[in-house]
Amino acid sequence: MSKYKVSLFEPMVGLKEKQYVLDCLKSNWISSKGKYIEKFQDKFSQYTRAKHSISVINGTAALHLALLAINVKKDDEVIVTSFTYVAPVNAIKYVEAKAVFIDVKLETSQIDETILEKTITKKTKALILPHLYGQCAEIEKIQKICKKKKIYLIEDCAEAFGCFFKKKHLGTFGEIGTFSFFGSKTITTGEGGMVITKNKKLADRIYKLKTQGVVKTKNDYWHDIIGYNYRMTNICAAIGLAQLEKKDLILKNKNKVFNIYNKFLDKKNIRMNLVIKDSISSYWQIVIYLKNKKIRDNLRIFLEQNKIETRTTFPPVHTMPMYYKKKNVKLLPNTLTLSSTGICLPSGPLLKEKEIFFVCKLVNNFIKKF
Repeated sequence: MSKYKVSLFEPMVGLKEKQYVLDCLKSNWISSKGKYIEKFQDKFSQYTRAKHSISVINGTAALHLALLAINVKKDDEVIVTSFTYVAPVNAIKYVEAKAVFIDVKLETSQIDETILEKTITKKTKALILPHLYGQCAEIEKIQKICKKKKIYLIEDCAEAFGCFFKKKHLGTFGEIGTFSFFGSKTITTGEGGMVITKNKKLADRIYKLKTQGVVKTKNDYWHDIIGYNYRMTNICAAIGLAQLEKKDLILKNKNKVFNIYNKFLDKKNIRMNLVIKDSISSYWQIVIYLKNKKIRDNLRIFLEQNKIETRTTFPPVHTMPMYYKKKNVKLLPNTLTLSSTGICLPSGPLLKEKEIFFVCKLVNNFIKKF
């Protein structure tokens, strides 16, 4: 049992998930083969309108496979924001490429496309674009820059399931889109991920890489490249299928959560992310930004004392020991500001109105002091 009155996130898991998992157990199809894998992939393609959806073991594996599929290698450069979860940067290191960090915009927390073009060099192979906190970057502008400079666009949609720009699902603008289905994501499989693409050659390569490099036309155990065991299990896919079947309710509930926060939080002393025009957000996490780090940290302590679970916004990846270079720290001022002043408030689809009002009241009462 949680120690919190109001948890950060609880997934909406019910009878359908249990029914499908029980079906897997009864049939003994519990590993990486079974009917639910294809059903989940097909349903995901229908919703996102992606031509190809390949299920994988988690979102980090999805990013790794995306980089392998476009043949990113040692000494290639891959541009990525530092204000993100560490996974995309780690994936760049897996293929021995160089991560080139770029700043984000204060008002949206998304990549600053106005400085993207001048960040691209002759060594740049790709851009990994995280759509952070379930909101949309300026994807059309970014897509045009990537096409002009002839670099690959990989959309990291780990937090962006259910997000659209001009009625087109995020992840379908670039060559490859990647998703995570961790327990705190908008839809979950417990652990899991998905890679989507419109390119059949990329799809075939990703599938081959995730299945240990097996050659379909030979016997079951013939491999002609080094591959990986990144396959999703039938049980996880069963959970994912059930989640997809209730996606509309989950997204409706999360939108309601945001609307209550947006209406009742005192905007004089806090700021929320701006949603760009023509986009639809899934509001994966409700993020507020305070005036400075001290207020942010003290608010977290105050909420913890009242049994409200929160998280800080992501710390800058470029300041972590394995990626730290002293000369780069001050080059990303917006990243440093957002990472030190932001809090993720409870954001799950199961939140009750009275719980959200309670959080709003506590936050408003606290910030009145400042």
